[in-house]
Amino acid sequence: MRLTVASYNIHRGTGLDGRLDLDRIARVIAEVAPDVIGLQEVVRGTGSRGADHAGYLAARLGMRLIMGVTRADRHGAYGNAVLTRLPVLASTGFDLSRGRREPRGGLRVDVDAQGRLLHVFNCHFGLGVRERAEQVELLLRVLRAPAGLGGPRMLMGDFNEWYRGPVAHRLRLEFASSRRRTWRTHPALFPLFRLDRIYWDAELEAEAFRVHRSRLSRVASDHLPVVARLRVRGAASHSHR
Repeated sequence: MRLTVASYNIHRGTGLDGRLDLDRIARVIAEVAPDVIGLQEVVRGTGSRGADHAGYLAARLGMRLIMGVTRADRHGAYGNAVLTRLPVLASTGFDLSRGRREPRGGLRVDVDAQGRLLHVFNCHFGLGVRERAEQVELLLRVLRAPAGLGGPRMLMGDFNEWYRGPVAHRLRLEFASSRRRTWRTHPALFPLFRLDRIYWDAELEAEAFRVHRSRLSRVASDHLPVVARLRVRGAASHSHR
């Protein structure tokens, strides 16, 4: 079985032109055509039409939605989301907040890839160097918790680390997949920084890894999506689509 997985910081649906346009975000995701995509900076508001960005995107794309709330108030919630075409078996959120800095968190979603259990992790790290060093240690505890459940892991997110620092070092040691690359994803129009990444266990064989550049993606958000094409060993041999 082959899967297309992606990670995309959608910047609350607001593009580089300052315009909130969820249809534009949805079209970028449709260009990627993912089976699973992790989204960061997602709004799930209440009380007004169009406030539920996560729900709107899921409905527009015909995908299942799992929301991971980083912070909530009377107007709704904000955080990370996973959209998927695969059956969802379980999900849970986890906290990566440190001290008085902006709340950060992540989401784990277990999906069925034609009989093979996959653990999908989506997260968004902070802006501080020490903050990220502590967050990667917290994340490693979460990543190792489901190790006995019998399925490989995929990790995606905006790690806010633009150099080879502790986050990249620790995650390279954790994931033994032979093919890993990082691409410049931010700012979207002229990307300079490798903030958005995908990691996977060696049981998932990489066929391709790229950043998605299109006319729409260069303006829809301040980040470009990263995309991996993976083959799931041990799942049914025919493609999901």
